[in-house]
Amino acid sequence: MTTLFTNGNLVDVIGQTVLTGGSILVENGMIKEVGTSIAAPDGAKVVDLGGRTVLPGLFNCHVHMCSDAGTGAKETISDAAVTIRALKNLKTLLNSGVTYIRDAGAPKYIDVDLHDAQLKGEILAPEMQTACRCICMTGGHGHDSGREADGPDDCRRAAREQLKAGANWIKVMATGGVMTKGVEPGSPQLTEEELRAAIEEAHKAGAKTFTHAQGMEGIKNALRAGVDSIEHGFFMDDWCFDFMKEHNVFFVPTLAAPYWIKKYGTDAGIPDYMVKKVEKTIDAHQDTFRRAHKAGVKIALGTDAGTPFNKYDMTGFECILMVENGMTPMEAIQCGTINAAELMDVKDTHGSITPGKKANFAVFEKSPLEDIHAILDCSMTVLGGDVVFEK
Repeated sequence: MTTLFTNGNLVDVIGQTVLTGGSILVENGMIKEVGTSIAAPDGAKVVDLGGRTVLPGLFNCHVHMCSDAGTGAKETISDAAVTIRALKNLKTLLNSGVTYIRDAGAPKYIDVDLHDAQLKGEILAPEMQTACRCICMTGGHGHDSGREADGPDDCRRAAREQLKAGANWIKVMATGGVMTKGVEPGSPQLTEEELRAAIEEAHKAGAKTFTHAQGMEGIKNALRAGVDSIEHGFFMDDWCFDFMKEHNVFFVPTLAAPYWIKKYGTDAGIPDYMVKKVEKTIDAHQDTFRRAHKAGVKIALGTDAGTPFNKYDMTGFECILMVENGMTPMEAIQCGTINAAELMDVKDTHGSITPGKKANFAVFEKSPLEDIHAILDCSMTVLGGDVVFEK
């Protein structure tokens, strides 16, 4: 199928320019040509973008598709109900301009089943990569749905189990976290040796690794163990930044996750222990983000969607927080497009509006480059050349 998308202001995230009045010629789901004077081939469908702003499809590199973005209170729910909720969340992501996600942990391998269905075209969902169950120490952060493991040999086995189940990434828990009662965000959990064992198994299989890591000691353990991406990263120093740049380790800050917990607080039903942890760490988290950006660390967008009041239609809000903490709108958009595509190892096929790449893009009523808040007003999502959402 051939489609010509015309009359759009196309944001070039690589060249950091805008092609005004641009057109995108799509054939069989791929971008064939980009320009301002492309003639529609015979029989092609023509879509007039009406002068709106077009970005590459957004990435969200840290979501929990099976979670409800509620208060964070424990729930009892069937696997079928969890799956139905995940399908709704995936649709919401698409409708907000997100065309690619990395799921950061799901119960009972539901993420793998949904990924398989997406690849087969059985469900309409963003493209995705998945991590299955996180690997954590006994009683550690994430133990409710993760794979508890103790000692390097058990961590190695746990990683092999996730790979066998179909994980694209292995997620390891280097520190405590906000949402698990009785553990502190700054406390190290899996040891460097335990982390290294799981990470080695992932790398042997050609998979990448990411770590929930908030405290500095745990972050440094994960970096020395060879992790590919630091998630959250509340406390980091210049050693961390230098190491990350030298070893091409990404930072996915998830600024939105603590923001919404602080904003809604206990009045909305969020447990008091979560709110208190956020209040102790949110300023340091934002300061770390600003220093990492200034130091030149590679940053990709992830929101931790599914945590309290962290909704699936608010991926772009992470860009807003990035701009409020020192980035330009273009830099923030790059975090959610070409940078994220590099993290996910799909930079050659995704992440920019470039001939030869997948025809995934998002259309916005106004330009997020002029006002980053416009990134919350997606009016069309195109996935593989097909309009899958239009407002």
